[in-house]
Amino acid sequence: MSDIIDDEFLHPLKTRPGGARQHVTAGPYSPVLEVDARHLVVISGQVAVDLEGHVIGADIEEQTRATLRNCAGHLASAACTLSDVFKVNIYLADLTHWSRFNAVYEELMPEPLPVRTAVQAVLLPNYLVEIEMWAAKVKD
Repeated sequence: MSDIIDDEFLHPLKTRPGGARQHVTAGPYSPVLEVDARHLVVISGQVAVDLEGHVIGADIEEQTRATLRNCAGHLASAACTLSDVFKVNIYLADLTHWSRFNAVYEELMPEPLPVRTAVQAVLLPNYLVEIEMWAAKVKD
């Protein structure tokens, strides 16, 4: 994470305070964000499932991509994108998938990265990850 990034240029409703710092072993997330919360969009926990109810993907990378696609689809229905997201809650069936999950997440999530919480959880059968998001919708 670079302090050179102009967060307001990237998204006018979410910015990282100038003094925000975190330890070198931190994952791809912001430790703190300031958010203009006049226009919130919140999506329920999403998993790697298609519209017919079939699980998408057999490994954490495939399921993470499919889950983030599902998140992006729900956000789009409210005229938002992943760049509008400021808070993410992640539920992993197995914490040994943490680094593999992070690699995909970091590739797909735009700066400034949302604040986030991740925990190991018992998920529905065959699902490896569940993600819920909060977004700040930019109004014209």
